[in-house]
Amino acid sequence: MDFDRIIDRHNTHSMKWDMMEKIYGVPAKDGISMWVADMDFQPPKCVSDAVQGMVDHGIYGYYGDDRSYLEAIGWWMQERHGWGIHPEWVFTTHGLVNGTAMCVDSYTQPGDGVVLFTPVYHAFAKVINASGRRVVECPLVNNAGRYEMDFAAYDAMMDGSEKMVILCSPHNPGGRVWSREELQGVADFAKRHDLVLVSDEIHHDLVMPGQTHLPMSLVDDSIMDRLVMMTATTKTFNIAGSHSGNVIIPDEALRAKFGARMAALGLSPNSFGLVMAEAAYSPEGAEWVDALVTYLDGNRKVFDQGVNGIPGLASMSLEATYLAWVDFSGTGMEMIEFTRRVQEGARIAVNHGPTFGAGGENFLRFNIATPRARVEEAVERLQKAFADLQ
Repeated sequence: MDFDRIIDRHNTHSMKWDMMEKIYGVPAKDGISMWVADMDFQPPKCVSDAVQGMVDHGIYGYYGDDRSYLEAIGWWMQERHGWGIHPEWVFTTHGLVNGTAMCVDSYTQPGDGVVLFTPVYHAFAKVINASGRRVVECPLVNNAGRYEMDFAAYDAMMDGSEKMVILCSPHNPGGRVWSREELQGVADFAKRHDLVLVSDEIHHDLVMPGQTHLPMSLVDDSIMDRLVMMTATTKTFNIAGSHSGNVIIPDEALRAKFGARMAALGLSPNSFGLVMAEAAYSPEGAEWVDALVTYLDGNRKVFDQGVNGIPGLASMSLEATYLAWVDFSGTGMEMIEFTRRVQEGARIAVNHGPTFGAGGENFLRFNIATPRARVEEAVERLQKAFADLQ
């Protein structure tokens, strides 16, 4: 578990490193890539060993008999999250963006509204818009650098055309671990407006010390007939390229609708993703995740201390994920100027706040899941890029 090891990812078909110059103009030769949400760490040895076992076997046929895979998912959810699931609840999708698209396709019609609490993970809006549905933005309240929900305001925005609400829990990009009270508020909101509630919990294992993630499925039994849970190994274990995710649906009627669309589209998972996921959801994988979270917490402290020391910059307190959400509004600069300083001056590729929807206008998102020396270098570059403010 050497998280300090620098691994050169250039020229490996890495979106994060090989596309940053084309997309952001940050030079490949000395730029720091802090945009795409994958980590610069190798996964646990149990995952690599499982892939090597497939290579050694040398035959890559259709995957069958998924009992051990489903048992591993069940074990992880019970052991790590206190959530008991049944194997028949689980659908495996081509990642959770695909899972989100399948939910939109299964439970809404063209023209329907889909509610997002913004700013939020940008792929949600892309999928909703591409499917001919309508994004309904319910802006989060930034209360002294901490996102909160205002359900009275959201109730007033509803016109009855909304059919679904998608929750990001823990929240990306704000890093919030929602409280039981807040999750109950979301559940009540979904019931009041008769919405299917899709809870994307892909970051549920990456929770900082002192914080506790609560699965939406454990909040309120009365929402089980409208609840869809989404989880994955991909963020937790840095195996996003395996493109696998799980849509877990307790309600039989909702399962039938989802299963029908899966069948109609001929979707099935790839064997590499399933083998990697089963290996990851293990005691060895759990030990690795615990060490990872400790390391990420250290990165968080280094990044926040450095960034918050720059006048006008404020990094939201990160309760979960490895994605720092930095507010530049205190600089008084237009977005084009502070972004230019980060990308051209500091040579750091980052995600632009407006892509996350309403409320993201003055923000940039930084991926801190990289060796600490690189985080320290990024902080030094930012301090130099905004040196005139100090």
